[in-house]
Amino acid sequence: MSFKTAMRWLLLSAVFSVFHAHGQERGLEQFADGPLITGYGKHAKVSRPNFLDTAEFSVAFDVAKQADGGEINRKFDSLARFLNMHVAAGVPAQNLNLALVVHGRASKDLLDHQAYTKAHQQENPNKALLLELIKNNVRVILCGQSAAAYQISQSQLIEGVEIELSAMTAHALLQQQGYSVNPF
Repeated sequence: MSFKTAMRWLLLSAVFSVFHAHGQERGLEQFADGPLITGYGKHAKVSRPNFLDTAEFSVAFDVAKQADGGEINRKFDSLARFLNMHVAAGVPAQNLNLALVVHGRASKDLLDHQAYTKAHQQENPNKALLLELIKNNVRVILCGQSAAAYQISQSQLIEGVEIELSAMTAHALLQQQGYSVNPF
């Protein structure tokens, strides 16, 4: 990291610390879930979004990091937030083509309750959210290479999860269909 980059990070950290110390996080109270997926995907209303209600989005979310034990995978919730905030802003749900491409350790977050409980001694906290995403036409795609590495079979997955040859393949195919990759 260059000196200039390090100084920028230091300055940003200092600014964040000042805002945090003065209670600026109170703005988080205005975040709400829905309108499509309740209990997940909290977002804030923005008074004048700069896109029309005819906008269409095709976005893939890439997830490799497994959630901490007993918690919802943050990236899964981010996809719910994308869905909720755009519908709340006036984008018709049918104009949102979303995919969740899961690989690496995050593959374990796609396990149905029985397989998840065997590995973690508790039910999968992601299952309800994933079922809601699938119900709202989100494609949930597991990397076949990760499935092989972690010995995950289709029968162990939450119903509706697809398996592709690899995450790389899934992204390449989605890109050919006009999907961009969400960087967050």
